[in-house]
Amino acid sequence: MKSTKLLLALMACGLATGALAQAGKDNLATLKQMKVSGVDLNIPPVQQEGKNADAIRANLKAVKLPPGFKIELYAVVPDARHMAVAPSTNMLFVGTRKTRVWAVTDRNGDGTADEVKPFAPSINFKVPNGVCWTKDGFLVVVEHNRVLNFPAAEFFYEGPDVAVIEVVPQGGLIPVEEESFNHGARTCRVADDGMLYVTIGQPHNVQPANKVDLYDKIGIGGIVRMNAFDGSKREVFSRGMRNSVGMDINPKDKTVWWTDNQTDGLGDDIPPGELNRSTKVGEHFGYPYWNGKYKVAGSPAAPDLKDMKEPANAVFPQVEFPAHQAQLGMTFYNGKQFPAKYQGGIFVASLHPAQRQWHGRQVRGVCRGLAGWQRRLQRPPGGRGAHEGRLVADL
Repeated sequence: MKSTKLLLALMACGLATGALAQAGKDNLATLKQMKVSGVDLNIPPVQQEGKNADAIRANLKAVKLPPGFKIELYAVVPDARHMAVAPSTNMLFVGTRKTRVWAVTDRNGDGTADEVKPFAPSINFKVPNGVCWTKDGFLVVVEHNRVLNFPAAEFFYEGPDVAVIEVVPQGGLIPVEEESFNHGARTCRVADDGMLYVTIGQPHNVQPANKVDLYDKIGIGGIVRMNAFDGSKREVFSRGMRNSVGMDINPKDKTVWWTDNQTDGLGDDIPPGELNRSTKVGEHFGYPYWNGKYKVAGSPAAPDLKDMKEPANAVFPQVEFPAHQAQLGMTFYNGKQFPAKYQGGIFVASLHPAQRQWHGRQVRGVCRGLAGWQRRLQRPPGGRGAHEGRLVADL
């Protein structure tokens, strides 16, 4: 049987050099007028070979896969998080929790990236974790508190200046006073009708009682949706979530599926991680009253919520995972290269439990996922190049 490949865009261990530093000013207003920012036209690429790449390849040899599968290094991408495979070219765009979006190019279609460099370096991004495509090939980048739309990202990526639409201005996604360093990475998907879905994590382990109603009202700890081009028709689509950093839309019934990270401080075995399904606007998924079927309200993690009323008609998870694996990226597999049993299924990415010790608890158990995986796969129209039906992930 012909080997099926798992292509990985892996996080480089080094920091961005001074030569890659972004411009000191925000050039968004200039770019919106299709004017030149003055940023250096020479954009240094990320080195793809050397000790770092060799170390990654050595680590991959220890990864266990089902029979017939193969894993290999696709690209070295600093701080890689979520990814969006380009619909028309052999490219993918990679978001980070820092200040970069990366453009990754496989020019000759051989299944290995030839070039990795900053996308739109004339823009000062702030936690541009969420990247996704409209059906017409517009790249949406969701930052911590801003949403931008790039009409021709696949073709403007060579230079520092790009055409850009400001969907939600800086400070417009959530109230500025609710910004936090914690749970600030957004994820996104665009439905066929042009509506953009954005996950917004609430910044606490468990939100305090005086924040519950506010967060439900504005969509913190939820999913908001809006027009992907002008931000109109905005509404809170789902509520009662903690911190979702993985989402996809079922291509068959168009329902929205998403992972949710569990509450900390309650021991090694509770509460569970979650995979959920949103079927209509307005559904409440129980948090912070429920985490899975575990009652958080009034627990040692949330004693101030002991008098909280149970949300009416709370929707429980489709799948509960073992505690503290930290489910992150998830995606439907729409390709044909994997065996039939995988087709139409969901891949869910989890952190290795050993990576979670910083939460101050004893962690035990065995690894059920490769540490740090964020998986994004897509079968581009026409089945182009190395990405056809294959899984592209980051470490």
